[in-house]
Amino acid sequence: MSGPPGEGPVTPGPVTPGPDGPQSPGPGTPQDAGTPAIATSASGDAPPPASGGEETAQDGRQPFGRIILESIVEGNSAMVTTLAIVAAIVVGGLLIAFTDPVVLTAWSNFSANPGNAFAQAWDSAAGSYSAMFEGAIFNPHTIAAVFQQASLASALHDGYVSAVFNPLSETAVNATPLILAGLAVALAFRAGLFNIGATSQWIGGAMLATWLGFGVSLPPFIHCVVCVIGGFVGGAVIGWVVGVLKARTGAHEVIVTIMLNYVMEYLLSYLLGTSALGKPGSNDLISPNIAGSAVLPHIAGPSLRINAGFLVALAAAVGVWWLLSRSTLGFEFRTVGANPSAARAAGMSVERTWILVFLIAGGLAGLSGAAVVQGTDHFLTFQSYGTYGIDAITVALLGRARPLGTVLAALLYGGLYAGGVQMQAVTQTPASMTEVIQALIVLFVAAPAFVRALFRLRGAKAGGEGQTLAKGWSG
Repeated sequence: MSGPPGEGPVTPGPVTPGPDGPQSPGPGTPQDAGTPAIATSASGDAPPPASGGEETAQDGRQPFGRIILESIVEGNSAMVTTLAIVAAIVVGGLLIAFTDPVVLTAWSNFSANPGNAFAQAWDSAAGSYSAMFEGAIFNPHTIAAVFQQASLASALHDGYVSAVFNPLSETAVNATPLILAGLAVALAFRAGLFNIGATSQWIGGAMLATWLGFGVSLPPFIHCVVCVIGGFVGGAVIGWVVGVLKARTGAHEVIVTIMLNYVMEYLLSYLLGTSALGKPGSNDLISPNIAGSAVLPHIAGPSLRINAGFLVALAAAVGVWWLLSRSTLGFEFRTVGANPSAARAAGMSVERTWILVFLIAGGLAGLSGAAVVQGTDHFLTFQSYGTYGIDAITVALLGRARPLGTVLAALLYGGLYAGGVQMQAVTQTPASMTEVIQALIVLFVAAPAFVRALFRLRGAKAGGEGQTLAKGWSG
């Protein structure tokens, strides 16, 4: 008796129970047609069981070394961002070199002395970056001077130890408001919203923190905490206005936040010219100094400017991480950012989510304003908000709208600001070159396909880099 075409002959026979209960196929029954057969080798033997060394392949995990290798070869989001920064530094070095008059003179005589032309270009770029490194991280000459002292007490007395940590302190001070403002933009990105109004929220928080700082008398620690909370509340109110307008009227958040930037800038200018926020007897647009009890304390001694605002910024980053990754509310934020229609179908209130997102984001930007007023400036002027709101967008973009990435991006920008001052003082390279490098970093980060082609990386896997941020922007 033959079976269907393509199958071997079916051998009839009685059903015989096996030793453990399984039975052999009955007459006329193909051998387990619905179950995949066990693969056999060419000799007909079953393959040997997998050894312990192949356990990672069976449970879907890969060795750590292979993960690192694939990250380098494939180019995940972190690797592409790192290479984008490297490319920006290289291009920035070329711009530094070929805007130096000495280098241009050497290259005008390239045919007569090509070695000197290349040497001058290298010295110009390397010298500028070396000075930037010394101003942002540490100065090897200062560290050497510490070890040359007879004792640590002598080094402390002469101020060498403070000089060693001063670059890191300046980097942290410059990064503090960028961390908080960047988190305000990144949180909105994760919820599918554009927060272009970090400037208005910064001003709202700074104004309330400043008024509480000089207009209210409280004990030292309590006064400082009240001003910090006031900064959060001041920014949250402005963010809440944006969320309500979007939820109730359908107004686009980009238009609303941009217009509120102008409203708050002119409101700040007006209030600084009145007795409500202006300094008595002064014709300049400046507020009174906040009380000493409202100043954020230094955390590394009076000779270093790093203050408790940096700790507040790090705590805010941890809080945003917990909110997005470990809380039900954060799940709603991410779901609405990925697909508002699906979130609404699942019973989530999209409008309520928009209001909460902008309220929290505005509070974070307001904390940024409070950190500047209470931490370093101790007063408020018409120009205090600077470019924090714009820089927050680039920091959030560079950080891939992740809390950790935002902190690292802000530290990078803080280092560029701190190092740019040293670079200009030592090499006479314009400090504005740091802004050029920042723009180049954003340009390369925003073009991952170009970075992959430039460094000959393999194509990104499905769902790879850029996916989460793109979902956040498509809300």
